[in-house]
Amino acid sequence: MEPKWLEWAKQLQSIAQVGLTYSKDVYDLERFETIRKLSVEILSHYTEMDQKTIKDLFANETGYATPKVDIRAVVFKDGKILMVREKMDGGWALPGGWADIGLTPGEVAVKEVKEEAGFDVKAVKLLAVADNKCHPHPPSPYHIYKMFIQCEIVGGQAASGLETSEVGFFSEDALPPLSVARNTKSQIEMAFSFLKNPEKEVYFD
Repeated sequence: MEPKWLEWAKQLQSIAQVGLTYSKDVYDLERFETIRKLSVEILSHYTEMDQKTIKDLFANETGYATPKVDIRAVVFKDGKILMVREKMDGGWALPGGWADIGLTPGEVAVKEVKEEAGFDVKAVKLLAVADNKCHPHPPSPYHIYKMFIQCEIVGGQAASGLETSEVGFFSEDALPPLSVARNTKSQIEMAFSFLKNPEKEVYFD
């Protein structure tokens, strides 16, 4: 479970964002700006990240506050799972990224595999919808829902992309160092559980 300070900071940010969107009173707007500033200060204090960076990443959204959606493609070949090495942190992850406006979750999964791993795939099954706060990810300023979509290879060949440096298939007992901001060991193990039991029900939390 995520630490309470992170939960509080995100709640304050959400309250401030909604208030700034719908409030008309100038004094209320000032109060909501103060709440947003407090949320940034909390994150800066606990993460040691400078406040400008946090404000750019965390307190820059407008409109009603909703979770962000991350799509991860689960691709198996010969009992091994497809992973890509992220240039940003050097860790390995399932191909994926933020959901794109105008694309279905399945279309995002297909696009991300092509861009990050080189393979042409088709999306075949939703495996899981996970809330990041329920999994051992590092602290994040965003509330994130992560969708895991199983895909099948229909063409292409392994090729790294703009954000990835390597492509590989790994067995469950020989996983590489993971990019835990993107996926955890328990989530990869969950993906393998669907390979072992194709009739397993969709996981959600």
